[in-house]
Amino acid sequence: MSTITRRKFIGRTAMGAAGALAFPNILRAQKTSSRKPNVLFLMSDDCRVELGCYSSRFGAKTPNLDALAQSGVRFDRNYCQFPLCNPSRASLLTGRNPTKTSVLGNRTDFRVAHPDWTSLPQLFRENGYVSVRAGKIFHGGIDDPKAWDISSAWTEADEGGMQSNGVGHVMDTTKIAERTPRDLKSPRLAGVTPDSTVGEQRAYYSDRIVILDGNGEGHGDYHTADQTIANLQKYKDQPFFIACGFVKPHSPPTAPQKFFDLYDPGKLELTPDFAAMPTVPAGFPPAAIRPHNADLFIGRGASVAEAQEVIRAYIASISWMDWNIGRVLAELDRLGLRENTIVVFLADHGYQLGEKGKWSKAGSLFEMGTRVPLIVSAPGATGNGRTCTRIVESLDIYPTLVELCGLPKSSELEGASFSSLLENPVADWDKPAFSIWSEDGATIHGTAVRTEQWRYAEYGKDGINGAMLLDPHADPLEMKNLANDPQYKSVCDELSALTRNYAAALKTAGTT
Repeated sequence: MSTITRRKFIGRTAMGAAGALAFPNILRAQKTSSRKPNVLFLMSDDCRVELGCYSSRFGAKTPNLDALAQSGVRFDRNYCQFPLCNPSRASLLTGRNPTKTSVLGNRTDFRVAHPDWTSLPQLFRENGYVSVRAGKIFHGGIDDPKAWDISSAWTEADEGGMQSNGVGHVMDTTKIAERTPRDLKSPRLAGVTPDSTVGEQRAYYSDRIVILDGNGEGHGDYHTADQTIANLQKYKDQPFFIACGFVKPHSPPTAPQKFFDLYDPGKLELTPDFAAMPTVPAGFPPAAIRPHNADLFIGRGASVAEAQEVIRAYIASISWMDWNIGRVLAELDRLGLRENTIVVFLADHGYQLGEKGKWSKAGSLFEMGTRVPLIVSAPGATGNGRTCTRIVESLDIYPTLVELCGLPKSSELEGASFSSLLENPVADWDKPAFSIWSEDGATIHGTAVRTEQWRYAEYGKDGINGAMLLDPHADPLEMKNLANDPQYKSVCDELSALTRNYAAALKTAGTT
């Protein structure tokens, strides 16, 4: 195991300085060009590493993102800081950890607590760039008015999956073999109010699979791609930060029929730890798996046939998202902008598709809950076309783009620029990734650290509610918890110290 000392953990700014010594080729090119590099910032919602270029377990077809990965650097092990939309997006777009943003839930606006902070798109806007948005970049219903010169009028595309109402038609899933009944009195029914009305609505809504007419022209994501294409056309002659945010594959899984036709649900092989309901495996702490699902299969279990149908719909949604991204990238190329545009693709967090009975991202400190696709295509970077297996965080994207575009640096940013990895994807890099979870939007209930060798998580203050140690190399499906094995005590002690120091630092930062 590569030793991660507290000194290394604290020395993030030193690492950033070391990365700067690499002096990215795109910055060298700026010295011979009067034009600043553009940024095309692409995001997807609830998209785990289920892409072709990530060796999708379920065979998702994503030719456009695969091509983007071939033109840039694909980061194989990038991790979000919180497995939920708003906290994750607020963190990566401000360059601060979740408790410092004061955003530990989906209803908090970081601007309320931090009116003077400079968000990533705002920084570009204040430094000679036009900054425009289409679709969901900040969390649905929460935007940053200081960030944009213009934002898309298609606000329904910013609200997650609910805008699918009235668009296309809902697949009839009532005849799927082995359909499981719903127990509206079950304690596993998330969001139940005293009269259970809200809970029942969420539960029934969680069963929806939406098939769009045509190419999905009536859906917000289609219009997000259209608006982004129009933005490229309008601002092609000036430096731009153009953000394009798709809500799919966020539930309900949604796509035109032709994308469903790409997949045979009966051929989708479920993971060995698939369970009908959220299930804590033997040897794992109870806090590792929330007792109810938050997105799909709310209040009822999933049969094998139902699980296969929903996974088919999920990867169909990803393929449609990829198709829309292809339309945007084709216009970028048609306009001759690729050679001076940094293209970034990422998702806000991961997702579990029935592993251990979980159909959600919320609360997951496993690999699939926090591992996030990240592709960066920077013109002239010598690492383009290669894969980077170093551990990076979504938090690192802000300082990386600041460095690549030569913008003013802030000492308050908490990530580290990974520009050196764009030049050499196997360059020395010894920085762990951290993720946290909060059930109540105020308290840290779980803290996870990911190193080159291990994934470790503690639940409750000082691990009072248990811990898990996983070896992603030997056990990629995370079937065995090593935390209670005496031979791994020294490993656990080291990683426990990291998580506790991190949690303590976050707590201090969050109260200042």
